[in-house]
Amino acid sequence: MKLRRATVEDVKIIYNLISEYSKKGLLLERTMSNIYDNIRDFFILEDKKEVVGIGSLHVCWEYLGEIRSLCVKEKYLKKGYGSKLVEACISDAKELKLKQVFVLTYNINFFKNRGFKIIDKKELPHKVWAECVNCPKFPECDEVAMIIDI
Repeated sequence: MKLRRATVEDVKIIYNLISEYSKKGLLLERTMSNIYDNIRDFFILEDKKEVVGIGSLHVCWEYLGEIRSLCVKEKYLKKGYGSKLVEACISDAKELKLKQVFVLTYNINFFKNRGFKIIDKKELPHKVWAECVNCPKFPECDEVAMIIDI
């Protein structure tokens, strides 16, 4: 297993994996342009040179980051790859001197088992909601907000 930062050569792979999950309504869809704009946020997890999962840490505010687009190929689920990606994002957040990391998710138990706590979305800064206007689920978002202090 190899964890690394994404490069522009990974954009199509990232896009395709996010698209698989967004078609199921489990992730927010991202355009290729958005992925290029945020490529420095992404981590890639490989097993035998195959990309098995991705995740990103996006800085939202001076103290706050968000784990975004966390997904693992279906055939690699339940093997610890998602945990490795969360660990990478939290480690990155610590290096950036962030104090908290949040996630908007449907997979509550996965994040709860990694120390995240459920919060009311209203506790998050308004800046976080700037992208929500473009979401097909806005304003009826059914994702759960969770946060961890680091």
